[in-house]
Amino acid sequence: MTTTTHIKSLFFAMLLCITLKAQQRYELNSGWLCANITDVKEKGEALSVPSFSLNNWMSATVPGTVLTTLLNNKKIPDPFYGMNNEKIKDIYFTGNDYYTYWFVKDFKESVRVGEEAWLQLRGVNYKCEVFLNGHKLNKATHEGMHLRQQYNITSYINANGNNRLAVLVYPPDFPGNPNGGQGGDGTIAKGLTNQYAAGWDWIQPIRDRNTGIWDKVFIEKTQRINLQNPHIVTLVPGTRLPGAEQAPATIKLTAEIDNPGKTSVSGMLQYKLSNQVIHVHATIKPGATAVVKLPDFTLQNPQLWWPNGYGEQYLYNTTIEFISDDNKVLDKEALSFGIRQIDNVWNEHTRSMQALVNGQKIFIKGGNWIISDGMLRFSDERYDAEIRFHRDMNLNLIRIWGGAITERPEFYKACDKYGLLVFQDFWFSGDCNGRWTDPQKKEDQWTRRKYPDNHSLVLTAMADQIKMIRNHPSLAFWCGGNEITPPEDILLPLKDSLLPMLDGTRHLFDYSNSDSMSYNFLGGNGDGPYGIQNIKSFWEHRTFPYNSEVGSVGVGDFTTLEKFIPKENLIAPKFHGETDSVWEYHKYIGYNQYINAYGEPSDVKDFAMKAQLINYDQYRALAEGFSSHIWDWYTGFIIWKTQNPWTALRGQMYDYYLDVNACLYGLHKGSEPLHIMMSPADSSVMIVNNGFTTQRDLMMEIKTYDVLTGKDSLNTMVFNEIGPSSVKKYLSVAGFLRKLKSPGGSFVSLKLLRPDKTIASENFYWLPGEDGNYTALNKMKQASLTVKAQSVGQGKIEVTLTNADNAPVAFFNRIALLNSTNGERILPTFFSDNYISILPGEFKKVTIEYPENISAKKVIEVYGWNTSSIKINVP
Repeated sequence: MTTTTHIKSLFFAMLLCITLKAQQRYELNSGWLCANITDVKEKGEALSVPSFSLNNWMSATVPGTVLTTLLNNKKIPDPFYGMNNEKIKDIYFTGNDYYTYWFVKDFKESVRVGEEAWLQLRGVNYKCEVFLNGHKLNKATHEGMHLRQQYNITSYINANGNNRLAVLVYPPDFPGNPNGGQGGDGTIAKGLTNQYAAGWDWIQPIRDRNTGIWDKVFIEKTQRINLQNPHIVTLVPGTRLPGAEQAPATIKLTAEIDNPGKTSVSGMLQYKLSNQVIHVHATIKPGATAVVKLPDFTLQNPQLWWPNGYGEQYLYNTTIEFISDDNKVLDKEALSFGIRQIDNVWNEHTRSMQALVNGQKIFIKGGNWIISDGMLRFSDERYDAEIRFHRDMNLNLIRIWGGAITERPEFYKACDKYGLLVFQDFWFSGDCNGRWTDPQKKEDQWTRRKYPDNHSLVLTAMADQIKMIRNHPSLAFWCGGNEITPPEDILLPLKDSLLPMLDGTRHLFDYSNSDSMSYNFLGGNGDGPYGIQNIKSFWEHRTFPYNSEVGSVGVGDFTTLEKFIPKENLIAPKFHGETDSVWEYHKYIGYNQYINAYGEPSDVKDFAMKAQLINYDQYRALAEGFSSHIWDWYTGFIIWKTQNPWTALRGQMYDYYLDVNACLYGLHKGSEPLHIMMSPADSSVMIVNNGFTTQRDLMMEIKTYDVLTGKDSLNTMVFNEIGPSSVKKYLSVAGFLRKLKSPGGSFVSLKLLRPDKTIASENFYWLPGEDGNYTALNKMKQASLTVKAQSVGQGKIEVTLTNADNAPVAFFNRIALLNSTNGERILPTFFSDNYISILPGEFKKVTIEYPENISAKKVIEVYGWNTSSIKINVP
């Protein structure tokens, strides 16, 4: 057999003659009914007969959980609002039958001679029995949240086309006592399910523990065989530059082919790329599944996939198909992939792992991700919005935390699109799995160290989930677990067998803060700190060289708080004194003395505004402080955390409703690929260049302003250059600030200008007065902005904010997009920048993008620290 990739013209002509319908795959996502097991006397064989009456059964949400269904049927209050979660019965106290449900779906389908029909369930939590048309499909009870199921249902499809699927779903065997511990009493980890569902320090317990058909259900039809689990590997040797003429890349592709029939099937497995067809002939024996390898393909001048901030995220699309010897397409699978190579090297200087993509070192700027929604209400649109927010933060990595799930393929698709590398934990945590002594845990450390109980199931699920997501270019690293390894009889097969066999291209970190990732020379747990910090600490105090978890606050603005905190509980927290019970329930982290440095809040609205100032400063300083020691102290950082799966009051750059707060834009600013910044420790001005080429002909412009008088001074303008992937200190503005003599505090404006005077980077700081406080900001004169808006395309608006020549600085302005009909914010909305300050005589342009399906008239709202609310209609 030759490995040539050129197919003769005769073969192309034969392919053009193929007209047979090859594949039909659709989702069963509506028309489901459900009933509690205690209300149903019949067994699955009877329930799954289409003629069986389902009168009085409740409409069900699939994909979804029991709790989602109950909420959608108004059987329970919204558990994310106020203290409503306390009104919902917890499975630990009710017993498992309370949340054990039958789910039933009628559907139309028939099978012709030569066709095969398949039922695919992408996720059920926790156990289930599956019935179709009076027949039980699974011989043994399915177990495990993180495991797909597939059944050949060809022989069970009714000839008249009327079919009924019935699934009995059981909750986790060990839901755990929700006693306030991390993962409750820890016993939820005895099964292969979400640990967080028993409660954590950032979420209250999910009462049904996410029981349900929580992921998509499909029917697929093929011809005689089933092509599945294709595996694509791209090799990109050498050191590459984005946008340059590229040396060749190698494409390796294999696929599994299942032949459920009684006779052998022969044909051509093939795909097309760059106007060439890569193919191999194969024969699949009856009743067998074979892994078929195609010839390696050398792609000339490939378009490469790069992480966010470093280059484009080019994606190739092809179709792998199996064509029988008599020229019939028996099955096919669409493939989207990116061409890139990810490597890791140990940095001896920092004593931490260093990531390389396409031969170039990448300074990791990441965020920790829990799950999109605590009740597993996923959607392509929500995934896309959330990953886009991470792109807008100028991050390049998302870590999937080990106490939740392997994310859904749609999540990785969004990461592929926006250039977010993925650091994927498996399903273990130090809290539940025995790293520490914990009086809230039911069992001792050594017992918990063996969780889950069924190790064989874990390995089976690992193999399955690796196959599910391995083709995504965004998937960059595997990790054994959060702050702890899996038990050795799981870790070693994963490391020595499963990953080499099923992937072979990605590094495995034993656990998230292991010494092999980031040497722990400081002691402690190897990550953190988690509390709010003096912003100088990010610059002055060295932490772990590749920190897997660092961060703190994240309260949203007043509009966010109103959505889930009842009016009577909208009480500003105090530095000293009792915090409101609803705030405590939603896991509020205190802003401590940092709020009072701006003056004690007059009410909760004032508190929320001051919190945004701290949010912005905290996360800008975090990104800048780490970047100021790039390749010296650090090879990367991963923020704990960047999103919340429910209405929590901590660790989020945008809220559960997809409304942004100032954390996002502090990170957006501090993580710019080319960035000018000032150290709060010594007032030195630095430039960091994350790119791969030297930046030249850059002019630095520095202005200082007195907060109270508005007196300004243009201090220096310097031509600069900075090398690739480096940081450089240029000067200090401490002398300029002393000369300004601003006892109440100062503003500092930094700009990095190109020769045509366009802005390459800009930054704006507010500095405290001589007493270390920012209270002089409360005495600023009011600014009067001019705001103009115009539509510049479908789903896109450009807003211009202009400040008068002799006006004070228009400080810290928040922009929102409103629906003119109800006055509510349109969500999600994406801003090119937000929480911005406009100097006297200057203007800022901000691009706003929103979902294109929103046809209502729109209003722009702008309000700031010393700017009254302005609302204008969008023409």
